[in-house]
Amino acid sequence: MNVFTKFETELAVRPDDIDLYQHVHSTRYLDYVLAARFDQMERCYGMPIQEFARSGLGWYLTATTVQFRRPLGLGDRMIVRTWIDSFTATGCRVQFEIDRLDTRKRSCDGQCDYVLVTLATGRATEIPDEVRAKYSI
Repeated sequence: MNVFTKFETELAVRPDDIDLYQHVHSTRYLDYVLAARFDQMERCYGMPIQEFARSGLGWYLTATTVQFRRPLGLGDRMIVRTWIDSFTATGCRVQFEIDRLDTRKRSCDGQCDYVLVTLATGRATEIPDEVRAKYSI
C-alpha cells in the first residue's frame, strides 16, 4: 500500500462565501479544496494544472463526499490539507481535511475522485508514467 505526502495550503473565508445563515455555504468547501489543489500541484508536485492543459489533458471530478463537522465563518482562516489516497489506470482519489486555523478543529473532510481526460474528446486517458511519478511523493 502506497502512502502519499499530505500537503497544506492556508486560505481565508471571503465575504462572498457566506450564506444566509452567516456561515460558509456548503459548496464553497469544494472551492477551497480546488484552490488548495491548484496551489499544491504547482508548489509541491512541480506540475501545475496549466502544464496538463498545455499537454491537452485535464482532470474531471467524477465523485465527491464531504462530511461537515463545524462551520467556518466570516474572517476565519483555514488549513486545507490534501493528499492522493490512490491511483487507478485513469484517475485518482484525493482525500482532504479543512481545519480552522486558530482552533485547529476540523471543519470538514472528505474525498474527491478524479479522472484524467483528453480535453479534445473529454474521454478518460491513462495517466502517463511521468505524471504518476511526480504525484507519487
